Amino acid sequence: QVQLVESGGGLVQAGGSLRLSCTASGRTFSTTRMGWFRQAPGKDREFVAQIWSSGNTFYADSVKGRFTISRDTAKNTVYLQMNSLKPEDTAVYYCAVQLRGEGDFGSWGQGTQVTVSS
Repeated sequence: QVQLVESGGGLVQAGGSLRLSCTASGRTFSTTRMGWFRQAPGKDREFVAQIWSSGNTFYADSVKGRFTISRDTAKNTVYLQMNSLKPEDTAVYYCAVQLRGEGDFGSWGQGTQVTVSS
């Protein structure tokens, strides 16, 4: 019901910044929560940040103070501003959506690669 497309990934040096974007289409009117996850080589997918329809946000401890999640409801887009990047942030980043009535995130984007060099 919801299609998600991420963009903005790339190669950056440690200490640099990137801004990821995720544009949603489809049943965006029923979106209750949007979030960002990441998966590093050899590791499981992990939670990064989320934003509710109310605007309330929540972050993983590993990114708190460095990353900021925001949204533009008119454009059906969620952003992840990443500052002070570290090599440990290297991963494929995915955006996800939870629709009204779902118990958890149910729709996922294709992912965008973020590589941080030292």
